[in-house]
Amino acid sequence: MTDTNKYSFSFTTASLMINGMVLIAQAIKDNTDFNYVEILGNGKSATGKKYYAELIKRLRNLTSDEVDLLIDGDLPTQKQICFLAICKTYGFIKDFTIEVLRNKFLVFDYQITDGDYLSFFRGKVQEHEELESLTQQTENKIKMVIFKIYEQAGIIDNVKAKTIQPQFVDSKILETITKDNPNWLKIFLISDIDIKRV
Repeated sequence: MTDTNKYSFSFTTASLMINGMVLIAQAIKDNTDFNYVEILGNGKSATGKKYYAELIKRLRNLTSDEVDLLIDGDLPTQKQICFLAICKTYGFIKDFTIEVLRNKFLVFDYQITDGDYLSFFRGKVQEHEELESLTQQTENKIKMVIFKIYEQAGIIDNVKAKTIQPQFVDSKILETITKDNPNWLKIFLISDIDIKRV
């Protein structure tokens, strides 16, 4: 699941945005117009457009079954499907989740430190030269938004403590993701043995 594709950092535009994701998915399903200026941009055209472009990008990476779960699921389900869409869209978040959070979680180390993030970031510079050209300001924003997304998705308790939370994945989500690609279950910190059982 490692991909050497260029990392995209456009997720700094929008965090988890569950509500927006659900509303857009519903509008697409119903084939109705979506007023992104009012709904996402609070009347600001440029803001609405920016959010809409980002959320559409995420939705396109979900299977139709995953989109249905997003529309019809309860809040925990919607959170998990939005997080799945994020990991499918942004390799940087997917890799950090699987290579750092999941590996720590599986050895019962639930604390994410700044050092964990830094060593992951530095380790990726060789494969991803796009990381070299980031300004300090952008680097700080990337880190801030990633932890905000983790907090909103319930992957960590909050951005201050950064304690990894166990994930309870509903059987319907397990089934739907397995049908797509069981490897995606790794983003919910599930071990290989448990993925095989699914």
